[in-house]
Amino acid sequence: MTDSGVEPNAKPPASVLFVCLGNICRSPLAEGIFRRLLNETGLGKEIHVDSAGTGAWHVGGAPDTRSIETAARHGLDIAGQRARKVRDADFENFGLILAMDRSNRDTLLARAPASARNRIHLFMEHSLGISADVPDPYYGAGDGFEAVYRMLEEGSSALVEKLVAGRRSLSG
Repeated sequence: MTDSGVEPNAKPPASVLFVCLGNICRSPLAEGIFRRLLNETGLGKEIHVDSAGTGAWHVGGAPDTRSIETAARHGLDIAGQRARKVRDADFENFGLILAMDRSNRDTLLARAPASARNRIHLFMEHSLGISADVPDPYYGAGDGFEAVYRMLEEGSSALVEKLVAGRRSLSG
């Protein structure tokens, strides 16, 4: 792996899936932030972005209102997203699967076929090299959603920088 975080002679992943527990707090924010950053760099049409949950409690529902409000304060509209559960096909269809915490990563690794396990990573570890979870703000109070937003924005920015750097090195 190079300093850019991209394998030498490898193409950037054509798809990224962000995963949390219910797909209503962290992963919808990550999807919205990452999508905006990709669009700003011109990669928005080249990389498919989605989010999902390891649980099915909220399937079909909108993100938590606190996530929607936090995103809106930062100029993002995630209200149209709908929660879904990780599907078996996701392990084949996504080049990079980023779990918000160790528990969800472990659930994904247990469900994934052996051929997909090397594409499942902890979000903060893969993006910033920090072995840390993105905490679930669902039951918290105060500025938990804002703190999570900042973590996701920092990690997503680093990940997009790696993708852009990898793309430049590949194109010559």
